[in-house]
Amino acid sequence: MKKSISIFACSFILLGGCTGSVRPVMVPLEIQSMQAREYSAGKDVVFPAVISVFQDMGYNIKSADIASGFINAESPAETKTVLFSGRHVGKTVATGFIEKIGPVTRVRLNFVFTEHVYMGMGSEKQKDEPVLDSQIYTNAFERIENAIFMRTSK
Repeated sequence: MKKSISIFACSFILLGGCTGSVRPVMVPLEIQSMQAREYSAGKDVVFPAVISVFQDMGYNIKSADIASGFINAESPAETKTVLFSGRHVGKTVATGFIEKIGPVTRVRLNFVFTEHVYMGMGSEKQKDEPVLDSQIYTNAFERIENAIFMRTSK
């Protein structure tokens, strides 16, 4: 009896270690709430503030159009070579959408981590994963708020 309990306990511990970390599932409304903020300043102030913050965070601006309110930026690529797995090239793509809604200007940010894996014989795969860490968005919005304050306090 003791032997079977010991075997069960050992197998439970070993199999328990095989489970991966479970990422919490967020509903679209939660994601949107995390990714969006409203400001009382006009679009003409908020738009350059967002561009400035992206640049301060190390992103390269790929395109920006104030008429549509769309900003596309990406971080510098990081490359690492993994034995038997190939060369991994990762970067974060950031987008911002700024729109005037009544008396407020709404900003929605989106960060996506993109990884390209180049394997032998010309084989390649890409994996895009949304960044759902609320602290990253909070940090960006605090910087945007400071940039807006600096632009409007002059």
